[in-house]
Amino acid sequence: MPQYQYLVKDAKGHDQTGVEEAQNTDSLVESLRRQGYLIIRINELTRKKFFSLSFEQKGFREKGGRIKIDDLVVFSRQLATLVGSGVPLLESLGVLHEQTEKTQFKRVLQALHDEVRGGKSFSEALDKHPRVFSFLFIHMVRAGETSGHLEEILDRLAAYLEKTSALQKKIKSALTYPAVVAAMAFFITTGMMTFVIPKFAEIFASINAPLPMPTKIIIAASNLLKNYFLFLMAAAGAGFFIFHKWTKTKIGRYVWDSSKLKFPIFGPLFLKVAVSKFSRTFATLIKSGVPILSSLEIVAYTMDNAQLERVILSLRASVTKGEGISVPLSKSPLLPPMVVRMIAVGEETGELEKMLVKIADFYDAQVESTVSALTSLIEPLVIAFLGVVIGGIVISMFLPILTLTQYIK
Repeated sequence: MPQYQYLVKDAKGHDQTGVEEAQNTDSLVESLRRQGYLIIRINELTRKKFFSLSFEQKGFREKGGRIKIDDLVVFSRQLATLVGSGVPLLESLGVLHEQTEKTQFKRVLQALHDEVRGGKSFSEALDKHPRVFSFLFIHMVRAGETSGHLEEILDRLAAYLEKTSALQKKIKSALTYPAVVAAMAFFITTGMMTFVIPKFAEIFASINAPLPMPTKIIIAASNLLKNYFLFLMAAAGAGFFIFHKWTKTKIGRYVWDSSKLKFPIFGPLFLKVAVSKFSRTFATLIKSGVPILSSLEIVAYTMDNAQLERVILSLRASVTKGEGISVPLSKSPLLPPMVVRMIAVGEETGELEKMLVKIADFYDAQVESTVSALTSLIEPLVIAFLGVVIGGIVISMFLPILTLTQYIK
């Protein structure tokens, strides 16, 4: 039987890892859940393959196309419409299966149809596909089945996923431009240092005259890059690989996630996105009838930041002891005082869900305005950076021409 390496969280929120043999991932998932573990990741260990199973809602790629959040939005909305119109769930899944174009999603819908036809509940069928349907998605559907309001829950899921997708796109739009320009600057600078500067160095060497210090520095850097290019690229690749592996460890992930919130310019943006996600996810779960302790656990494990995850799990532990939500949150320096105060008012008035929605809407607007401001700010900064780097190299190469004419015979 194949071996699987797993990462789970126990009832106290502590990470547990291990290696276990199982017939397939489904049987291992079922075994771990019977033991009361919350599954974070399962990796199949084979000689030729390394199959990664992730429970984060980031889309799932396999032969037949990538299943994205937008696909789940359409699925949730259409299924809510069909169920709300009185079409039985089994028949609704069959209709969606027939009209879906993506091969991979078609397979998933066929499997869901077969599971439900075999007597399983819809949430149990979704639980068989954790790579596609997130922990949040499954628990909300389970709450909808329990309360008898599946149509309403699916509508809320679609609205939540739409907001999440829109937020992700805003962040990508803010990061894509500087990333592309930085990559172009790197390739242009590397090309100049590797091919152009050596030609100038040969000319200056033939003249045999003293060179200005900036020119010497650029030529020395060019020689270093040209002679050790493969070694430097290998060292950079190894450094990136080691850093990536380090960020996957418990300590590394926590340190890196904490550092991201302190980045200049982008740190406040990441925090606003996290607050928005926390508020909207928490509000959606409460409104869907998920118990508050389960809601906090789900929110914690759907956050993309280890520091915030720790804060929310600490909040859950305090609520378990009978404390309110706002008091433990006020002890964390991460959450803005306005957020804590609004949650406190929501607790006092019994309208916590409405307050959380207002917080999420406010921070969504803040993210949008911040992204617009960053886009406007980044463009001149990038142009200035390119001017300094490329312009500095060009000036350093032409600077000797002003003083070398006297040495030419």
